Formats: sequence, structure tokens, C-alpha cells
Amino acid sequence: MKARVTTKARQAEILKLLKRDGRAIVDDLAERLETTPQTIRKDLNALAKDNQIIRFHGGATLAAGTEYAGFDVRNEIMRDEKDLIGAAVAEEIPNHSNVILNGGTTTLAVARHLVHHIGLNVVVDSVNLANELRNCIGVQVIVPSGAVRQADGAILGVSAVDFIRKFRADVAVVGAAALGADGALVDYDLEESAVSEAIISSGRNVVLAADSSKFGKMAPVSFGSISQVDTLVTDGGFDAEMKALADRNDVRFVVA
Repeated sequence: MKARVTTKARQAEILKLLKRDGRAIVDDLAERLETTPQTIRKDLNALAKDNQIIRFHGGATLAAGTEYAGFDVRNEIMRDEKDLIGAAVAEEIPNHSNVILNGGTTTLAVARHLVHHIGLNVVVDSVNLANELRNCIGVQVIVPSGAVRQADGAILGVSAVDFIRKFRADVAVVGAAALGADGALVDYDLEESAVSEAIISSGRNVVLAADSSKFGKMAPVSFGSISQVDTLVTDGGFDAEMKALADRNDVRFVVA
């Protein structure tokens, strides 16, 4: 007779799968874990209550700030919301302007929506973003020197930071691993945080692109504060405290 799987073990396996794949469907999880969809729904609801995952109709995604997953996995987390945010941020960027985007899955969504812009000079600290933009006729792509991180294509190092500090952008767009309830912009990597900090200091207008799941989470390295941001763009699932934080810091709040 097959040994009974405990609730704790099953939920741990669900988290493992979400960290690998970014999102999962109830019926697929039930088949893989050899249990009923009703049991999986109870597990997902419990994990969502603990802020480890985010539920959507028929499945779930990994919550931001739970653990730093790989780039492809992060790209699946809140994918539809990121696309809406990307379109909204692109509307904030005027033609014939100088722009900086930091590397990330939300800023990658922004890059995808710059295809119809003209006269843009765009500095990116990511080979993924550079590759996304290189065929945009109206965009000149500029990349700093530095070491390319194999895991996600981020360009890091002192030379990248120095280059970005010399650039003056009309619009600087940053993403973050999380936005703390205290307003801290945080990430998991010291080198990446140094680049993001330089990007904020180089922008005349700073836009934070962050989906609603990132609010209230934390990561070990701070690279700035909401008080340094001019506009926060998020999705419609935001917590009321997220908007209250923006209001207290005179940050324009845009819902994609």
C-alpha cells in the first residue's frame, strides 16, 4: 500500500514546482501529486494565506520575494500583469528621449512595448533587454561594459556602474525584487543593486515598475527608497497600503 503523503510534504512539493516553473495549474498538480483537485485547492489557499504564492483562477504563481528564482521562472510570475505594466510604462516615455532600463522581467515587458517609439537612446544593463530592443527601428540601444551574469544576462560590475552614472536620462525605469512596506526598494544581489542605485541617481524622472505581488515583501539588499521615485506603475491587484505609501511620499500612482 502506498504511503500517505502529509499535507506539509505535499505543499513543499508544490512550492518546489512553482519555484522551478513559475506557475502551475490545479489539475496538473493533482495529476502529478496523485491527489484530488479539491485537495490541491486547499493546499494553494493555505500557501496563499502564508503569502508564499498568489492564486489565480485555476492555479497559482510563486509570490515575489519568496525566493529569488531563475529569470525564466520569474518571467512567468504575474506574466499578464507585467505585460500591462510594460504597456503603461511605455506610455510614460516620450519619443526623442534618453532612457535607462534596469535588467528584470518587468522592465523586459517595458522594452517589448517600445517598438513604436522613435528617437530613443536606451541604456540597458541586460543582454536580454538589449536583444529585445535591437530590432526596434526607432531605438538606439546602449550597453555598458561589465561582466555578463550567466543566469539572467545582467551586466554587472564597477565599469557598468561608472558608465551609468555618467549618463543623464530623461526617464529611468527600475524594477525591484520587492517593495517593502517601509518604502525600501530591495533586491537579492549586491552588484545588481549597485547598478540600480546608479540608474536612479541618473534619472530626472524615475519610474518604478512593480507588480502588486511585490509589495510588503523583503530582500536583503536595499538600493533605494520610494521617496526617490516620481511614478509607481502597478497592476489592479494592489493593496490599499501600497497606494497609501505612494501618496505619503508624493509619488504618482498609475494602475495599468
